[in-house]
Amino acid sequence: MNSTPPARSAPPRSRGWTIGRIAGAPVIVTPSWFLAAAVLTFVIAPSVSRQLPDLGWTAYLVAAAFVIMLFASVFLHEVAHALVARARGQEVHELAINLWGGHTAYSGGMSRPADGLLVAVVGPLTNLALALIGWFAFLLRQEQGLDVPTLLLLAVTASNAFVGLFNLLPGLPLDGGQILEAVVWRVTGSRSKGTVVAGWTGRIIAVGVVAWAIVWPLVAGVAPDLYQVAFSVLVAGFLWFGASGAIAGARRRDAVAALRAGSLATSAVTVPLGATVSDALAARSGAGPRYGARDAGPVPYVVVVGPDGVPLALLDDDALGSVPPEARGTTRVDAVAVPFVPSSAVGPEVAGHDLLRHLAASSGGARLVPVVTDGRVTGVLDLATVARAVRGT
Repeated sequence: MNSTPPARSAPPRSRGWTIGRIAGAPVIVTPSWFLAAAVLTFVIAPSVSRQLPDLGWTAYLVAAAFVIMLFASVFLHEVAHALVARARGQEVHELAINLWGGHTAYSGGMSRPADGLLVAVVGPLTNLALALIGWFAFLLRQEQGLDVPTLLLLAVTASNAFVGLFNLLPGLPLDGGQILEAVVWRVTGSRSKGTVVAGWTGRIIAVGVVAWAIVWPLVAGVAPDLYQVAFSVLVAGFLWFGASGAIAGARRRDAVAALRAGSLATSAVTVPLGATVSDALAARSGAGPRYGARDAGPVPYVVVVGPDGVPLALLDDDALGSVPPEARGTTRVDAVAVPFVPSSAVGPEVAGHDLLRHLAASSGGARLVPVVTDGRVTGVLDLATVARAVRGT
C-alpha cells in the first residue's frame, strides 16, 4: 500500500489481469491477490464466528465480504496516489492490487519536495477518511445490536484506521517515509539525504515491528503468539528490503547525477581518412599517455575523421597488431578501424540522466562513442566506464 518512488523510465509491469484504467494507467489484479484474499478469509472467519456464532458456515462469506471491502479501500488508496501524481505532472504506469495490498508506479522526474509529499500523503488520508465515514455509519447502526452489517462497518472502520496510521509511520517504503523524505529534502536541499534518512528510519521501524511482537508480550508476562511473530517478521522483511532498496536507489541517483561525459572520457588523437597505420602510430606516440577518470592507459585512442572533422571510426588495436611493420606505411587506417555508430557522438558537458538517455538511444549497442567539443574530437567514452561509475566501483 505505497506509491513506488519515481523513476526516469517505466518499471516492468506487474503480471496479472487488467480490469480497467485510471489516470491513464492500467489497473492490474495480480495472482498474489487471490492468495492473499483466500488466506485472509480463512484467518478472519473464526473471529466472525466468535462474534456472531449463529452464522455457521456463512461466517466465511462474511469474512470474504470484509476482505473485498478491505481491498476496495486499498484500491481507493492507490487511486488517490495515481490521481495526485498525474496532477503533479507524473506519468502513472500502473495501479496494482497484490499480496501486500497494492502499489502505484509512476515516473516523470520528481523535481520538488512538495510533489512527493502530496502524492504520498493522500493515500493514508483516504484511508482515514474512509475510517471516519465508517465510524459515523457504525454509530447510526449500533442501536440495532451486533449484526452482519454492523460488524462489517466496525471491521472496515478499524482496518482503514490501522492502514492509514501505519502508512503514516515515517519510514520508507511506507507513505510516511516519502513524507519524511520530502521534508528532509526541503530542509537540506538534497533529495538523496531525505531518502537515506527515511530509509534508515524504515529499517528501525522494521526492527520495531518484530520487537513489538516478541518483547511486548514478554513485558506483559505472556508468551509471544507464534502467528503474530511470524506475521510481524513478514511485514518487517517487507519494510527492511523496501528501505534498503530506497537507500541503494539514492546512492545510484547521486552516482548518475555526478556523471559527466568529459570527465569519464579517455583522450584521443585524430587522423584523416586515408592516412596510413604509420601515420596513426606516429600521432598516438606524440600525444602522450591516455587520461581519464577510470580508464587510464599508456596511449590515447586514435579516431579516424572525415574531411569535416566528423568522427568515423576507431583504430582497432587487435587489427593493428596483425599488420606487419613493413606494411604499416602502405596500409590505410580504415582497414584496421571499427566504425562508430552514426550520430553517437556526445558533448563533454552532457551529464546525468541526459547522458544515459543519449547513450541508450544512439550508441546502437557499441561500447565506445566519440566525445566532440566544438566540432573537434577530444576523447572516446567507454560505456563500461559509465556503468562502473553508476555502480560506484
